This record gives sequence, structure tokens and C-alpha cells, in this order.
Amino acid sequence: MPIQDVVVQSGRLAQKQWDAPASIYTIDAQTIHDGGPQVNLSDALSQVPGVVSLNRNNYAQDIQISIRGFGARASFGLRGIRLITDGIPATTPDGQGQASTVSLTSADRIEVLTGPLAQLYGNSSGGVIQTFTREAGADPELAMQFFTGAFGMNRTDTQVTNRSGNVGLVADFSTFAIGGYRGNSDARRQQVNSVITADLKEDSRLKIVLNKFDSGYAKDPLGLNQKQLSADPSQAGTNAVLDGTRKIIEQNQIGLVFEHKFDANLQMMSRVYEGTRTNLQYQAASPTSGTPQKGTYVALDRKFTGFGVQLNGKMKFDNSLKSDWIIGFDEDRSNEVRQGGTTNYGEINYAQGLTRSELDRSVNHDYFGQMNWHLGERWTAVTGLRRSDVQLNIAGLLSSNSYAGQTNYQATSPVLGLTWHALDTLNLYVNQGRGFETPTLAETAYVNNAGTPALGFNTALQASRSLHQEVGSKWTPTPWTRLDTAWFRITTNNEIVTQIATTSGTSYTNAAQTLRQGFEAAWRQLLANNWRTQLSLTAMQATYQQGYSYVNSGTKTVLAGNALPGVPTKELYAALQWTQKGFGSVSQKPELGWSATLEWIARSSLWADDLNTAKTSGYGIVNARVKDRFKVGEAQVETYAGVDNLGNKSYVGSVIVNQSNALYFEPGLPRGWVLGVQGQIKF
Repeated sequence: MPIQDVVVQSGRLAQKQWDAPASIYTIDAQTIHDGGPQVNLSDALSQVPGVVSLNRNNYAQDIQISIRGFGARASFGLRGIRLITDGIPATTPDGQGQASTVSLTSADRIEVLTGPLAQLYGNSSGGVIQTFTREAGADPELAMQFFTGAFGMNRTDTQVTNRSGNVGLVADFSTFAIGGYRGNSDARRQQVNSVITADLKEDSRLKIVLNKFDSGYAKDPLGLNQKQLSADPSQAGTNAVLDGTRKIIEQNQIGLVFEHKFDANLQMMSRVYEGTRTNLQYQAASPTSGTPQKGTYVALDRKFTGFGVQLNGKMKFDNSLKSDWIIGFDEDRSNEVRQGGTTNYGEINYAQGLTRSELDRSVNHDYFGQMNWHLGERWTAVTGLRRSDVQLNIAGLLSSNSYAGQTNYQATSPVLGLTWHALDTLNLYVNQGRGFETPTLAETAYVNNAGTPALGFNTALQASRSLHQEVGSKWTPTPWTRLDTAWFRITTNNEIVTQIATTSGTSYTNAAQTLRQGFEAAWRQLLANNWRTQLSLTAMQATYQQGYSYVNSGTKTVLAGNALPGVPTKELYAALQWTQKGFGSVSQKPELGWSATLEWIARSSLWADDLNTAKTSGYGIVNARVKDRFKVGEAQVETYAGVDNLGNKSYVGSVIVNQSNALYFEPGLPRGWVLGVQGQIKF
């Protein structure tokens, strides 16, 4: 079956992936499903060039994702990249996001935008990850799945889809539990994801998105130092067990998306959403503390809201000049109360009272526009602009530690691109865009007090500004072959970096300039009707162009030429797949019978700190999967067996960048197995 093209979001406009003048990659539902338990977004993203997706095997701190080096310094959750689910932002205005709330079991596809067009999404758009929930089919359907595996892993999912007249429903409930490879790493979570679509009229549609995420607890094994890693990578970090390090999370969200088609050339889409998130995290005492049983806690209570509206249409000037266009407005708000205090053997010490209490707020007001110009048969141009205004407020509420302030960050982000459709089988394109990244509320929460971080509002911290340049090609020499390549260069001024790292907190400053440059390639090949292969390659250098002073147990200098931590210089994904009955199109369900996949994931070494004093080794691991699909009456049943890290390779899966006590390393998993079964029936 020839490799087929799909429609994607090219910047803010939808068009075929082949024609899009940017690096855009899609992961379809079947690929997500074939990966196994569908718990971690990092598993699905490992095949996308330019993306470093690391499973930290620490469900208290979420997975670690960076795109072309943006987001690599995040110690928890996502930052520096935008995450959007069903048209609803999952990233707060200051650039923070959590990938754990994405429901992979009900996902129809994932789109990843890694080029300059990502700047049209505003603050912290080093890249954009969008997920889309499937829609109900014509027939009612019930699907159930169960997975079990090594390290005490259990995963269940129940999904119901139904359509009655003009209303469609997808409702998905999943649970996940794991004992964990390392000490103090077991976790429990459950999630509900539901999408209701109502075709109100022939030209109007309403979509209601409901999501609930509840992590009853996720224990935090912490990072290890080099000595601990060498002695026993399965152990918990210093004081983790003694201080009961863990996190409890609950998030609820509702969103409405309304689409209306005025005529063939003009459409409107509007969205509104709101949600709440509570977060209680228990942290360990410092390894050098004289009272190791006395840790700390941080409690977060957040309410987030937002709305947006956009118009898009088409214009035709003559037979040789046409354009697609979009204009829109986004406003998003996040208000949160953040409190902290001490613990005693992992329980809150209420008698001592609060040591931190503050009200934090982030707001963005953004306007954007994009036009795709069709200049005859062989040329397409893209012009785009986004105007962003981000406001951060912090107010300390304790009489013993009172502070308040407000900072506004404004930026205009233009994008310009040109595509030459050189042949029916070859597109060449060039893009350029300007972007910016504000500090997060967490990064502005500490000030430099005579060489020591102190709670406050770091109003001196500036937003970083970046220039993104990209040259790429898309080539299909045969209907069964697809090769995408891209070269990129990104210069950033005022990169946000660690200034002072201590056990009491971390303050940040701006480095003068950094450079990210590299090459990406993605190759897909249908070798025969039953065989296909895939390869993704990233080669990248991310370095400081000017040095700066960094304080951690004394003042040191980060030298010009040092590598940015958390960013491998080389990354490779390769997969070979076989299916008994042959591959169908992307939109078709797989045929009954056996299938098998063998994949190799390799990464070069990672620096763990800006000083480039701590480094991991590179590694390569092999994963294998076998599936069988068959009928039992009217039901379709699928069995699954997989082995990860087939060679039982010892490696460091991720690093905690600039950890103040050199507890940088998070071990990868040894060889592990997974077994699963799924049943699906239509009524």
C-alpha cells in the first residue's frame, strides 16, 4: 500500500503534510496503540526527529520532552514547548505544562510541529505538540484492554463510543498502577477523557471536551549521584524513603469548541475552557541537613481559564494567485495559591506553620494571523505574525515574608517561508521566524539575596528572544518511499539559565547568547506488502556562545562553548515491522493475523549541568513486540507481548539539570516485559 499523506496544522492553518512548508510529523492512532500500554507520551514521540522524549520512570515528575533543545532544563513537567489537546491549551500562559494529563488510549493522532512556524503559537513555542481525541463512528462500540508487566505494572482501559442522530460520544476511563523498578517509585492514577460532538446544523458543530486526571499518589525516587548510580541504580535517592517524597495530583477540565461555516470561503472557530489543578508535593531534606527526617512540602491550588476565536478563509485573485488566511485572538489565565512548609518523616508539620504562601497569576493576550499564498503551480509562500502580551504577578502573603510585583513581557513574532514544488515528488522549503520565551512563575519566585536564593519576585529576569531558521526537503522518489530532511539554526539572546542553585531554592538569570543548530531526517519505506521500515535521525549542537557566572558551592564560570545540558548531540530511532496480512492505509483498521516490530533507540551522551562537569554515557536499546488479531464471534480480540531493553542494557534514561546536590541521574529500566489483551465489539 503506498505511503499516504494526511492533513495537519501547518502553523495555524490546516493543509496536507506534504505541502506544509515546515517540519511537521504525525503519529496515528494505530502507531500509538501498537506501542503497548499507552501510558507515556514519551513512548509515542521517540520516533519524531528533533524531539528528545525521555521516560524518567518517575511519575511524580512527569516525562521529560524537549524540541530542538527547548525544554531540556525542565526539572518537572514541560516548559519551553506548547502542548494542546483537542484545541484546548494544556500549557499555562507562563509556559508550564504537564504531559501526564494526555489520554493516549483515546487519541486519534498526535501532531508535532518543530520548525519556525511554531512561533505562531506564542510564548514558549520552541515546538508544538497537539493531540486529538478520536470521534465516534457510525456504530456503537465497546473496547476494553488490560496490560500487565514487569515492576508491578497494571493498566486497564474501557472505552465506549456511540452516535445518536447528530450527537456523537467518546468516553474513555483508564487506570494505571506500577510498583516501580527503583525504591520509592510506585504510583497510582486514573483518568477520564470524554468528547461529545453535536452537529447543530449542517454548517455548525459544537464539541465538548471533559477531562479528569487523578493521581492518588506518585512516589518520587529522586535522582542519584554518580557513586549511588554505580553502586545500585535501583535504589531511591538520598532521604526519599525517610521523608516520604511523593506527589498527589488532581486536575479537572471542561472545554467547549464551536465551529461555524458561513460559506465555502469563510469559517469561524471559538473555544472556551476552564479547569482546576491541585498539587501536593512532599520533598526530601538536603543530604547535608543535620535533620534528614525534616523535609518540606509545596501545595498548589490552581484555577485556569481561557477563550479564543479565529476566522479563516480563502481568497482568489486570479488563476495564478490564491491564498488561505486566518486571524485570531487568544486569552488565557492561570491563578494559583502556592504554599509551603516543613514535614516530619513525610507528614506535614502543622505546628510549625507556613514558611511560604503566595498568590501567583499569569495572563496572556495574543493576536495572530497567517496567510498561505499559492503562487502558481510551483511556489507557495507563508507569512505570519503573532503579537503577544504576557503578564506575571506574584504576591507573598505572609507578614514575615511579604513581597509583590508585576512584570509584562511583550513580543512580536513574525514568520516568513517559501516552498518550491520542484517536482511532483519533491518539495524544497525555507522558513524563518522570531520567538520568545518568558520565565515561568517558578523561575521568577526566587531572588539573589547576597549570593543566596530567597523567596521574592525576580523582576530583573527577562524573556529570551530567538531567531529560528530552517531549510528542508520532502521527497517521495517512489509511492512506497518518503524522506524528509531539515537543517535548522536557532540563536537565542537572554537564554534563561540557573544563577544560584542551593538546597533552599534556585534563582535564575539571563545568559547572553546560545546557539542550537543541527540536521534532522525521517525516512519511511514500504519494503514489500508485508514489510516496512522507519528511521529518524537527529544531529544537533546546542552551546553557549558567551559565558556567565553560576553559583553552586562557590562561584564558577560557565564557559563559552559549553554544551546546553540535557540535549544529546545525536539521536537515532529505527524500526522494522512485519505483518502477516499486509499493511493497509493509515485510515484502515489493521488486518487480522500476526504482526511484529523490532525497534532500536539510541542516544549520545548528555551533560547534566551547565558547567559541563557531569555527563552520562550514550546508549542504544532494542525493543521487540508481537501481536495477534483474531475474531471471537462478533468481537475482535488482540493479544500483545513485548520486551523492552532486550539486551538488558544499563543506562541513564534522563538527567535532572543543575541539581544542587549533584543528584543528577535517573536510571533507565533494565529488561522488562509486557503482556496485554484487548477486546472490541460493535453493536
